[in-house]
Amino acid sequence: MKFSIYQSSRKGPRAHNQDRLAYAYSRDAVLMVLADGMGGHRHGEVAARLAVKTLTEDFKKRAVDLLPHPGRYLMEQIQVIHQALHQLKHSQHLLEAPCTTIVAAIIQQHRLYTAHVGDSRLYHFRSGRSIYHTEDHSVVQKLFRQGLLHRDEMARHPERHKIYNCLGSGHAPKIELTPPRKLIDGDILLLCSDGLWSGLSEEQMADMIYQHPVDIAIPRMLETAEEQNGSEGDNASAIGLRLGQAELMLSSDDIAMGAITTIMNPVTENSAQAEDVELNEAQIDLAIAEIQAAIAKSRV
Repeated sequence: MKFSIYQSSRKGPRAHNQDRLAYAYSRDAVLMVLADGMGGHRHGEVAARLAVKTLTEDFKKRAVDLLPHPGRYLMEQIQVIHQALHQLKHSQHLLEAPCTTIVAAIIQQHRLYTAHVGDSRLYHFRSGRSIYHTEDHSVVQKLFRQGLLHRDEMARHPERHKIYNCLGSGHAPKIELTPPRKLIDGDILLLCSDGLWSGLSEEQMADMIYQHPVDIAIPRMLETAEEQNGSEGDNASAIGLRLGQAELMLSSDDIAMGAITTIMNPVTENSAQAEDVELNEAQIDLAIAEIQAAIAKSRV
């Protein structure tokens, strides 16, 4: 499997970046994951980092060979993340569990498996246009689905940023699994937070990502979304993957048997300086390790 991939994140007008994203790949599979920590809850970036790190670390252990049930794997791991957020609340004596959205995708044997919670999205582009994107777990999407809101009213609705489904909340999340989708060379996949898709139309996304290699397209998309959203914008993050293209070409065939490569988006700001954050990156990693050990022990 040959592909080009690139990821990036921008803080936008917000004081801190609560988005986290990463991708990992083995000889047989590619994982992409993006989490948007919820700014209305304490420790949003803690939740997003825990989500991304937990999933990528488990993928390293499980994806040495073909994953037998990629969709089921995503469902189970996202549920584990939800439980881990509540364990983090208790272990760190937090007043409430950190909360985050998540969208995760696995490519295996030229099939796409996607699961998401919240309003972070996956787009599937083919032949220069968007042919699919995940449906947000948001108030305006629910109103639209119920016929109470027109599509052209969604972007201006006062509750457009409110979601009813996330990880870390007091009730079990509704994890939505997309049926497997067949992929062909030339297809482009985009995982992004609402800070990106709220500032660009699907047509704009398609134009940018088809006019340029992904390492140029993604930064331009983020910059344009930031400009369009202005002072009302949010953190904006994206991972773009193009199958079978020459630019920035990666090949899973080049990886040694049993090896897995993981690329985490670097944190460019000092999270410990945020007023509503009490855990720094090292403490988060330690808490994640403790949680993973507890989860592993419970499986024995």
